[in-house]
Amino acid sequence: MKNSKNIQFSRRSFLKASSLAGGGLLIGFNLFTACKSEVKPPMDLSKLNFNDFNAFIKISDEGKVTIFSPNPEIGQGVKTSMPMLIAEELEVAWSDVYVSQGDLDTVNYTRQVAGGSQSIRFGWEPLRQTGATARQMLVNAAAARWGVDPSECTVKEGVITNANGGKLGYGDVVNEASLLDVPENVKLKDPKDFTIIGQEISNVDIDEIVRGKPLFGLDYKREGMLYASVLRAPAFGQILDSFDDTNARAVNGVKDVIRFGEKVAVLATSTWAAMKGKKALTANWTQDSPAESTAMHDEKLLGLLNGSSFETLRKDGDVKKAFSEADEVLERTYESPFLPHNCMEPMNFFANVTANKVELVGPIQTPAGTARRIADLLERDESEVSLEMTRMGGGFGRRLYGDFAMEAAEVSSLAKSPVQVVFSREDDMTGGIYRPAIKYRIAASIKDGEITGYHLKEASVNSNMYGLIPNFFPAGAISNYQVDAANYKSNITTGAWRAPYTNFLASAEQSFFDELAELMGVDRIQLHLDLLQKVKGTTDERIQYDPERLEGVMKLAIEKSNWGKTSEGVYQGFAVYYCHNTHVAEVADIVLENGFPVIKKVTCAVDCGIVVNPLGAQNQVVGGVIDGIGHSMYGELTFKDGKPQSNNFASYQLIRINQTPQVDVHFVESDIAPTGLGEPTLPPIGGAVANAIYKATGKRLYKQPYMNNLDLKKVIG
Repeated sequence: MKNSKNIQFSRRSFLKASSLAGGGLLIGFNLFTACKSEVKPPMDLSKLNFNDFNAFIKISDEGKVTIFSPNPEIGQGVKTSMPMLIAEELEVAWSDVYVSQGDLDTVNYTRQVAGGSQSIRFGWEPLRQTGATARQMLVNAAAARWGVDPSECTVKEGVITNANGGKLGYGDVVNEASLLDVPENVKLKDPKDFTIIGQEISNVDIDEIVRGKPLFGLDYKREGMLYASVLRAPAFGQILDSFDDTNARAVNGVKDVIRFGEKVAVLATSTWAAMKGKKALTANWTQDSPAESTAMHDEKLLGLLNGSSFETLRKDGDVKKAFSEADEVLERTYESPFLPHNCMEPMNFFANVTANKVELVGPIQTPAGTARRIADLLERDESEVSLEMTRMGGGFGRRLYGDFAMEAAEVSSLAKSPVQVVFSREDDMTGGIYRPAIKYRIAASIKDGEITGYHLKEASVNSNMYGLIPNFFPAGAISNYQVDAANYKSNITTGAWRAPYTNFLASAEQSFFDELAELMGVDRIQLHLDLLQKVKGTTDERIQYDPERLEGVMKLAIEKSNWGKTSEGVYQGFAVYYCHNTHVAEVADIVLENGFPVIKKVTCAVDCGIVVNPLGAQNQVVGGVIDGIGHSMYGELTFKDGKPQSNNFASYQLIRINQTPQVDVHFVESDIAPTGLGEPTLPPIGGAVANAIYKATGKRLYKQPYMNNLDLKKVIG
């Protein structure tokens, strides 16, 4: 393992970094020097006249470059990092680059999706190829003008130089270059020669964000646009029987009330009027399917775990025999609740459906799929549908589904008017799609001081773990190994939530291994390391994780966290996990304040391959860790009679700023192509925190949210 790159990150440094990234010092400097005659205002790259080169690149006569970022931006930083890949190989100065969000373009772009932490992984080579190809075409055009061989030319920061010292900027030859044949097999840079990749680059939208410039879906406006607030069933399993819109139509600003399917849309000239009109509606609902409750879900899922109807997702050896011959068997059940996504920006979308075209604008993680579904819904050809992506105020999987976009399109079609559907916070929390409630039962057999068997059972609402997960650790490390899954079909809509399934499975698994090591009387870290030795050199192609890389992040986290050497009163918990192609180890430091655990610091070691933008990467890591702490400690959505019992932050707790710890981030230096980063740092933190709480209190935690299940009175006098 190579040396790590150490990034210290705390609340104080976050505020400091944010002010710098937001241009605070730059603004101050500009104001201070504005009176000096020699000071020139910076060039506004967005206002230049750019010449088309290809779908990704435009070049101005001045040699400045616009690079289009193809993938949806949900705060993960791809609008900055994906253009960095192109700019690196294009060989331009980053200060000469203007970045613009690309629209949906299924002809020129591929995989315009924000999900699974895969954008950079899939874009790593194609985007670099795009930049390198463009660079070579520009060189070829310059060489043709000079009458020299392209191999005699060099490029630096957008300037092409020949052997005789002649120089041409990209802007001088862009039109000629765009007409040339596209070269094949262009050479990509060696990572040691990178000048942009690996540098800390500020978010390209940061100035607009801190100044409140229109960037997000909620900012979008169109002349004559109406705002729509939609009344949906108050409880899952209900359908609309009848409604009275008399009072709603009397609200000032309300223009129309439209029923579509089992919903009612109130259209108005402002969001306030639309939401006020919706509240004035009266509606009668009929229970069409059973009204479900949290108590019922608990009963159903426990029944599945205790039953025998499972789908076996992986089976090695004979688990039943291993358990029957064991000296000891440890079995534990872990429970997690439903969770809403709670994006900062509630769901919204704009649609303008006319006879000729369908215009869509808004925040969506799956633009192509959403456009296709809307075309089917309206019985239109896909070629008639255009979709413009805005920046998103969070996604976390909620914006994969596009139900809100389909609502906007359907209402616009019926109203024959441009419409923006806007969710309230209450709409957002009660309308689905949630992380499903899941229970895991994990058992291990011990014989002669060795783990001989491992059996994982999952019982989930609606769906089960995706197919790769059974091949994560400890698959391959234990000879008798089995993963079974069962589910209960619910009328409550569920779906992907940041790091689907692994977000809680990692907590359960790593809590279990901590307890297992204690039962066996062995060191917690050494137990993991010993198991990993059994996977090294495996020929099992199903195994997803890399044992050497998992071992590497473990050792790095142990070293950087001062594991086992903290001051008195500081308790540490450890967890390690692989998901989304990335290996992560975390150590949580907690103290007890008035008998309650307080997380003070998290040390996080990450092997995600080459780090494209360390500044953006550290933001991703810290965000994942803090999000994981918040939801494992506090997050819970319950149901009664089919109705969510929380609809806003007065009754649903997100982590608060005074509850966030210092997060120290350490990246393993690597020459491996980038892997995922948006999701992998969230899953292990729940286990690290649970194990630290056990060290402090002696209480094992089997159910999230932890703060609801600590019962510390029995532990602490």
